[in-house]
Amino acid sequence: MSDRVVHRVLLVLSLIGIGIAGYLTYIHYRGFDPICAVGHGCERVQNSEWAKLAGVPVPLIGLIGYVGIFGSLLVRGELARLATAAMAYIGFAFSMYLTYREIFTIEAICQWCVASAIVMTLIAIFATVRVLRSDDDASYASNLEREPEHEPA
Repeated sequence: MSDRVVHRVLLVLSLIGIGIAGYLTYIHYRGFDPICAVGHGCERVQNSEWAKLAGVPVPLIGLIGYVGIFGSLLVRGELARLATAAMAYIGFAFSMYLTYREIFTIEAICQWCVASAIVMTLIAIFATVRVLRSDDDASYASNLEREPEHEPA
């Protein structure tokens, strides 16, 4: 998969994440219950004490994270690649923590939250591929620069 394809996949995934987190943020502030395909797990999770962190709704934190990732993908350069990966790793760790809380503390599963966790996991994987490829490209380019000239016989 080319770097261009990986970049486009990351853009699409971040937009999907923005959609999910945006929806959950919207319903939080409107006071609606989320639409769930099965059961009432989403309502239980959204109305639990774990739905906010320091008074900030968790979906808003996710929305900010996804927007940050999307923004970093619009910038070129190694620092932007590293920023994308760093935000993805933080988002992945936070998603795993929240999924743990869903299962073992709240004892309910929110399908929207799981979808967001899957999206963030995929973003972390593709961001890793992108960073590793850039390292390979950089080391390849530096090796080309260091190759000795052919000496005449």
